[in-house]
Amino acid sequence: MKLASFIKDGQVTYGGVRGDRLVDLAPKFGARFPDLRSLIAGGGLNGLSPFIETGKDWMPMQVAEFLPVIPNPGKIFCVGVNYADHQKEMGRGGSEHPTIFLRFTDTLIAHEQAAWAPRVSTSVDYECELAVVIGKGGRHIDEASALDHVAGYTCFNDISIRDFQRHTTQFTAGKNFPRTGALGPWLVTRDEIPDPHALSIRTRLNGTVMQNANTSELIFRIPALIAYLSSFTPLSPGDIIATGTPSGVGAARNPPVFMKPGDVVEVEIQGIGTLRNRIEMEPFEAS
Repeated sequence: MKLASFIKDGQVTYGGVRGDRLVDLAPKFGARFPDLRSLIAGGGLNGLSPFIETGKDWMPMQVAEFLPVIPNPGKIFCVGVNYADHQKEMGRGGSEHPTIFLRFTDTLIAHEQAAWAPRVSTSVDYECELAVVIGKGGRHIDEASALDHVAGYTCFNDISIRDFQRHTTQFTAGKNFPRTGALGPWLVTRDEIPDPHALSIRTRLNGTVMQNANTSELIFRIPALIAYLSSFTPLSPGDIIATGTPSGVGAARNPPVFMKPGDVVEVEIQGIGTLRNRIEMEPFEAS
């Protein structure tokens, strides 16, 4: 089952993906569950598929205005250097524990929305990642049952402003510019991806493959990440875990390859789909 958040008739809504259509589920479930996050939290995923198959409130996907699949996550966790080849290309050593940093919710954009190249930097890099959406919250979750807490998976592009990322040992500044966290195009529920550690994952920049790997190469796998994160903070339905990017990032190339306005970047993950964004210059704002 595929689920998306989008705008229909000027209203924020959510629904299922059926072929090349988006089926609006708000007329049926909106009174109880106003958004996809609340649907997940309320157990609304169970028995949802028939409503997607027979729903009559639909729109062609080609004219849809997508929203980040979870527009309002409570927490966005990002995992750094979680592929061995990426560790090597970035000159970093291994660690006993995963490297975790946070993203702000207001950095998120959706499929086919413009990502912004900030005016203060020309070091705008791509990072394809498998993102996990939490379905059942908890604290001190053990690895053996961790996947039971997953609602599903989606694509993430952790667009990174490399010079700001390297201002200090902390990644926060370079990972939280406006409109640099692309999430979507939709959520694929856990039952459709029995093994999230066997998915091809790649980035294309203007049609050229820049990253090409498999999630089998993850150093810290999803159960370990869920167990570790829940050891220090409660996880909640709708929380996002971006599991890290493989090698091939622009900053590690010789010469470096950074994105610029007019570029089109795509993240494709097997069994999920393709997340596409065009790069635009960040507009001026009044001071």
